[in-house]
Order: sequence, then C-alpha cells, then structure tokens
Amino acid sequence: MFNVTTKSMEWGEETLTLETGKIARQADGTVIATLGETSVMAAVTFAKKQKPGQDFFPLTVHYNEKYYAAGKIPGGFFKREARPTEKETLTSRLIDRPIRPLFVPGFKNEVLVICSVLSHDLVNDPDMVAMIAASAALTISGAPFMGPIAACRVGFVDGEYILNPEIDDMHDLRNKPEQRLDLVVAGTKDAVMMVESEAYELSEAEMLGAVKFGHEQIQPVIDLIIDLAETCAKEPFDFQPADYAELYDAVKAAGEKDMRAAFAIRDKQERTTAVSAAREAVKATLSDEQLADENLGSAFKKLESSILRGDVVATGTRIDGRDTKTVRAISSEVGILPRTHGSALFTRGETQGLVVTTLGTGDDEQMIDALNGMFRSNFLLHYNFPPYSVGEVGRFGPPGRREIGHGKLAWRALQAVLPAATDFPYTIRLVSEITESNGSSSMASVCGGSLSMMDAGVPLKSPVAGVAMGLILEDDGKYAILTDILGDEDHLGDMDFKVAGTEDGITSLQMDIKIAGITPEIMEKALEQAKDGRIHILNEMANALSEGRNEFSAHAPRIETMTVPTDKIREVIGSGGKVIREIVEVSGAKVDINDDGVIKIASANADSIKKAYDMIHSIVAEPEEGKIYDGKVVKIVDFGAFVNFFGKRDGLVHVSQIENRRLNHPSDVLKEGQDVKVKLLGFDDRGKVRLSMKMVDQATGEEIKEDKADA
Repeated sequence: MFNVTTKSMEWGEETLTLETGKIARQADGTVIATLGETSVMAAVTFAKKQKPGQDFFPLTVHYNEKYYAAGKIPGGFFKREARPTEKETLTSRLIDRPIRPLFVPGFKNEVLVICSVLSHDLVNDPDMVAMIAASAALTISGAPFMGPIAACRVGFVDGEYILNPEIDDMHDLRNKPEQRLDLVVAGTKDAVMMVESEAYELSEAEMLGAVKFGHEQIQPVIDLIIDLAETCAKEPFDFQPADYAELYDAVKAAGEKDMRAAFAIRDKQERTTAVSAAREAVKATLSDEQLADENLGSAFKKLESSILRGDVVATGTRIDGRDTKTVRAISSEVGILPRTHGSALFTRGETQGLVVTTLGTGDDEQMIDALNGMFRSNFLLHYNFPPYSVGEVGRFGPPGRREIGHGKLAWRALQAVLPAATDFPYTIRLVSEITESNGSSSMASVCGGSLSMMDAGVPLKSPVAGVAMGLILEDDGKYAILTDILGDEDHLGDMDFKVAGTEDGITSLQMDIKIAGITPEIMEKALEQAKDGRIHILNEMANALSEGRNEFSAHAPRIETMTVPTDKIREVIGSGGKVIREIVEVSGAKVDINDDGVIKIASANADSIKKAYDMIHSIVAEPEEGKIYDGKVVKIVDFGAFVNFFGKRDGLVHVSQIENRRLNHPSDVLKEGQDVKVKLLGFDDRGKVRLSMKMVDQATGEEIKEDKADA
C-alpha cells in the first residue's frame, strides 16, 4: 500500500529523519521531519495553472501547533486550536521568507505550504524542524523551486557557538546571562538566505561568525534532502517563464524618460504621484493586446528597478539625493503625551513612530499558553501600521502577520537592555503607532521605544537604535550597500538587512534576501556600515534623552517588592484569600505574590504601599528579643495580662512585670483594650512569649534600665 522513503543522519546530538510516502499522499509533496522526538509534517500543493490576471506570486505558508503533540489539551472555553498564536504566525513568516525568493522568476501559480507539529519532545524546537520539512516537501513536489534550503538555530555561550540549543536553554534569555544569542540561519548550499536573531550586545565579528557557523552546520541537512529527492522526487513541473521582452521594450521606449524624471523627485508623495502618472502615460501608448498582457506589471517593475538600481550603482546617488551611507534627518521628542507614563515621537525622514510606554503590575503580565508549557511575559511590544501612514485607503483591523513580525523584531532589539525583573518589578507595555512610513518603520519603533521607556523612567542598560540596510547587486558583480533604505529601495532592491543595538554591540539582526544569497564579504561590509549608521542615530537620539528619568510620571504606579519565606505564603494569602483581600481593601494597594515568596505591592499612593507593606510584615516577621513594641491588652487574668503586640501575636505580661510595686491584681492598673508599651523578654521553654511593661517608660516608650526597673 505504501511506498515509503526514509533518510536519516546524525545532526548535532540528535538524529534527523526525513520520511515520505506514507501520509498525505495526495499532496504534491509531503515530508515528515523528525529531530529527536519532535516531528513536523509539511504538505505542499501548487496550482497547475496561473489565475488569469495574476500579477504577483501567491505563496501561502501556515505553521500550526497541535496541542496533542505535547500531550496537552488547549485552554479556553472551546478547548481546541483556534486563531494562530504569535509563535505560529512568526514561524509561518520564518518559513516563508527564505523559500519565497527561490521559486523560478515569473512563476505565479498558487502555492500552499502547511506545516503541522505532530509530536513535541519539549527539547527540540519544532520551528527549525518545520523549515526543513517544508524545504524537503517542496524539493520532491516537482514545483519550480530552486532549493533545497535548510535551517538551524545557533546559541553563543562562553565564546562558543552552540548548534540547536534546547528549548529551556533559549527561554527567557534576559535572565540567562551565559546565553547571549538566539539566532536562526536559513540558506542554500551556496549562500545565506535569511537570518533572524535576538542578541545581547554581540560584536559585528561575533554575529558574523554565528551566521557562518550556522551556514556550515546546515550543509549536511541540504545533502540529506537532495539524497531524499534523488530517490523519490516527482517529475519537474513544466513551467516556462513568460517572454515579455517585446512588451518591456515598448514600455521602456514610451516611459523611460518620464519614469526617470519621476524618480528624481525627492518627496515621497510627489514621487509616487509622478510614477503613477508616468505609468498611465505609457499605458496610453500601448495596444489593447499589450494592456491585457498579464506581464505588464512585471515590465513596469523591471523598468523602475533598472532606473533606481542602475543610477545608484553607477553614481552612488539615491533617489532622495543621499549618498549610500547617509542617514536621513532625524527628530526626536519625548514626553509629548501628558497622561501617559512615557512617550516619544521619533521621525527619520518620512518615517515616523509615536511610541508610548505604560507601566503595570504583575496582574498585567501576559500569560502565554505555549506548546511547551505556560509562562508569563512582563515586556510587551505592539506595533500598529494604519493605512494613512503611507497615504492609502486600506484594511484596518486586527494586527496582521506583518504587524506581528515587525513588533517581534522591535521586541527582540529592546528586551536585551531591560533591567532584571527583580530590580524593576514592572510590567512594561510599548505601543508603536506608525504615523508615517517610507522605509524601516520597525527600526523607528526600536528608536522610539528606547526613548519612550527612558521617558517613563525605565532604567535601560543602554539606549538602543536600529537601522535598515539595503543592497543592490548587479549581474556584473558590482554592488552598493545602502544605509537607511527608503520604501522604494526595499521594494526594488535585493536585500533588507535590519540591525539594532547599543554602542557596545548588536541586540537584534534580521536579514531577508531576494536573490540567491549574498557572500560573507558583503555581509561583513553591511554590518560595519550599519554600525556607523547606528552610532549616528544614537547620537541624534541623545539630543532628546540619553538615560532613564529619575522620577516616574505622577500617573504611573509605584511598586515595592518584598520577599517572604515560602512557608509564610499561606499566612499572607489566608483561607480562601481572606487575608490578602483584607490587605488590599484596607491599604488601597494592589498586592501580588508568587510561588517563590516575592510580593509586589503597587499603588500610585506611597502611603498605601507602606500600609500594605506593614500589614504583610506584621504577618510574616518574627518578634525580636529585647525590642520594644506597642501593644493592646486583650485579656486580664489573675497572674497577669495578655497583650497583643505583634500582628496577631499575643504575649504574657506577668503581674510582677507590670509595675515596680506589688499588685493585688492586674486589674488594679490595667483594663482590656488599653494601649501599652512592652519589651519582649524572650520565650519560655514551651515557646510562650514573655513581655515586660515595667522596663518601658509608658509615656515615652523609652527603655528603663533593669536596675531602675527593679528599684
């Protein structure tokens, strides 16, 4: 019934296995990749005909995690997998980015890649396994795919690069100073296609070394996929790229002059209008047959690309008049919104981000139900890209894949410089509203986010800035690396290379290549050029703010932390939460306690914090021998009086310790409810508390020396 093909190899400390021919046989290509006990099935299907009028490549990648893979049942009311999680969305983008440029130019048939996690050992992250499975499935499917690719994750500990670190080693790197890098590399046999990283101030040389290490480690995986394909790949799909040379010549002859003049306009909106007008002028000269040609869009793009790219490589001058290394004019402002906890407006040329910081308590942390377990996050960054930011009418609603991806990139860049949660016990939420965009709004979010947090009083280790680099690589080998790219340079260029970091090193790197990879030499030069741009931007940002403010906004909560013994947690909470609710009601502060005994007390009112602190302290603290306490008489007996002196702790003042004279009965001088001052003498053999009143001046609360007390 089955014609199964299996290929295996030792990769790092695990066995990597590729299998096809048993499951999902009606797809064009299906491969189950297994690393350790983590298995991901990738199924590929593609349309055998192009839709009429299709003018772009409709590739769709879906990565989905099945909770049964880890022996879990999903949370929530419906108890089933629903909308994609952030991890699923980011992994879908991660798979899409390196495979998209490798389809044969001109191929516009619909392609669908679905990656499903079938088994998860909680050790090997399924995202890398999914990328390998997708590449293998595409390679054997017969689709015009110029792969294969492979991918791996790289860590960096004590100067050594680590291949595919375990999940636990890569979780919450902010609290793991020994692990300085989480980097994903994807590439072909000859070149790197994609890089995504979270780093802790790595030097350019260390980052480049990690990329090279990752590219070396994926080579045997590529060989394994080729071995699989040689055994069971389907016949290549008969696809011939359309020949639109005559159409391009007609478009060029009719529109090159006007298009070149349009690209010489430096203002984005005016340039966009002029390019549209030049297009319409060209269309007016074309025949009905040429206008109906589905390659017309490609012809226009080729003309625009040749003008922009050729001029930059030939002259070193870009469409807005800059040279290849100059960053656009920068304006930074902070504290522009009066009621927020922190705010910044960062403008770089025609790209602008309004970034707002909100400080919260432990109640505001995000709970994340992941395949490998439940965890909390106290740093959130949400990125919004409304249509008006590019002067367009378009979709407005929940965040899409692009917004989630750009927000995560900015999150990675900034979280590396956040203070430890024990030093700064706040939940931090950043919202980046992109109000204008013409290239690299994610890096504007990094710059604005850094300023906004410093405006809110967050003690960052160092300010962070980001810059987007571009590449134009011509067929003759000539190239130009561009600092701070425009939207058109991103659209018509060969690389989008985003680098963020501090003065001391890189905190995040993301690279997407639109051609068959770039050489290490080009990448090294791009990193050095990016460093110069990053330092320039940091200096410009310092004109607004160079470090966190010493005071919070009057509207931000204050949080004080205290740690109690774990065996006292139950006493603080009380039966059914009775005690902690009383503390909150009486003090007016928010109180959060975790399983380690760390208590966060939050309020905008300092008195409320102190009241809650004192109430908790009275519950968990132990009375100290020899110390004087304020107390209240709660019961009088023949041999003395019981006094409540420390939270709910009572102690006995023996009749001989009430006054320096003989009393017939304690009621001669005391009554229930009376306020008194007592000194803790100690504890008897049975642990009972012994108190003294006669050793304390009841008026002043000062201690009376023992010889005077006995006089």
